[in-house]
Amino acid sequence: MQTSEVPLSIPADSASKNLNGFDSKQPPDPKLIDTCVHCGFCLSTCPSYRVIGKEMDSPRGRIYMMDAINEGEAALAEGTVQHFDSCLGCLACVTTCPSGVQYDKLIAATRPQIERNYPRSLPDQLYRKLIFNLFPYPNRLRFLLAPLLIYQKLGFPKFFRATGLLKQISPRLGAMESLLPDVTLKSFADTLPEVIPAQGKKRYRVGVILGCVQRLFFTKVNEATVRVLTANGCEVVIPKSQGCCAALPEHQGQKEQAQALARQMIDSFEGTGVDYIIINAAGCGHTLKEYGHILEDDPNYREKAKAFAAKVKDAQEFLAEVGLTAKLSPLTDGELTLVYQDACHLLHGQKISVQPRQLLRQIPGVKLREPIDAALCCGSAGVYNMLQPEVAEELGQQKVTNLLNTGAQLIASANPGCSLQIIKHLQLQEKDVPVVHPMQLLDYSIRGVKIEL
Repeated sequence: MQTSEVPLSIPADSASKNLNGFDSKQPPDPKLIDTCVHCGFCLSTCPSYRVIGKEMDSPRGRIYMMDAINEGEAALAEGTVQHFDSCLGCLACVTTCPSGVQYDKLIAATRPQIERNYPRSLPDQLYRKLIFNLFPYPNRLRFLLAPLLIYQKLGFPKFFRATGLLKQISPRLGAMESLLPDVTLKSFADTLPEVIPAQGKKRYRVGVILGCVQRLFFTKVNEATVRVLTANGCEVVIPKSQGCCAALPEHQGQKEQAQALARQMIDSFEGTGVDYIIINAAGCGHTLKEYGHILEDDPNYREKAKAFAAKVKDAQEFLAEVGLTAKLSPLTDGELTLVYQDACHLLHGQKISVQPRQLLRQIPGVKLREPIDAALCCGSAGVYNMLQPEVAEELGQQKVTNLLNTGAQLIASANPGCSLQIIKHLQLQEKDVPVVHPMQLLDYSIRGVKIEL
């Protein structure tokens, strides 16, 4: 175990008094900073520290820098910001910390400070603007679907990935292209009606959030989720006015954008009379449950946000809690060996780990295996694999190797970002192992659909 005696040094270019520090608008709380006793338990579970190996790329090092900036001993400069940017926000350190340090709140307070007070380079600004003005808006993404479909049909992905040409021009653009999911005809329009009745006796009236990337590129997951809910006695409501949950901008310090998207989401479900609001994407679910914090300074939405967040349930969390009533059938003629991939914002952010496994084990013939380092981030982390591709590459390779070493025939993943990252690295390792959302497996089991492996 590393102790508080480990020498920590502020990067040289950050000490100038002429550079910006935190402003007075909700900087990292010194009281939260002081709860860190520098014990070092977080180091072994921090993915960025494990890859980069530098103290300042660990939670302990970043907390040290937050304190130094608060005290005017360091500034928001390239030497400090690069270490804050290297954080995946996976929250593994929060789970591990014996002192209960709320690192999630500290890094969430730091990132908006960086966006307001640190002048990023022009290429970095433009790339980030592209991400945050595109991905949280499904209707904008839809304009790109036709060109992307043509791009894929003409075989350009194979060319660029085989030659590495785009990666040589820009590692970030290369990373973005390598994660591009398949465009299908279902990507072009929302096909689910606004209200879907329960099958049999109605037990609950629930709202379903479609997501952004999930809505366009993982439509089968949303359809499966709705079928599983209705088969288990839920009337499903899907407001057409819903947009992005705000996870992507919130996790990267785009505070005002995140707040605007959160208000839109709350408004879209107002008056629907739902008992619960169901989400099937781990990162989205964590942010939705944080609406009370995101809008705590908004007098018009503060109470609405708390009430909304109180209704949010991950789909697996909800079904494990209320119980399955639909009959489940085997997915294959023999035994099916699968491994469940823990998404960080489900495991560390929402403390949901047992429930997905409980549901999967209820499917006849399923044998569940556990990978080593199950709690280690896959490197997706929202848009991290597009902003920090080098670190994400190593984490993705480690994750897929660990999953494959279980010998599982199938990988279950409950987050679209994780799924894309895992699929990418399976392809790089030339392994043909299906990656399926747990809700799809439940849907197949309820409908009696057999999986071909």
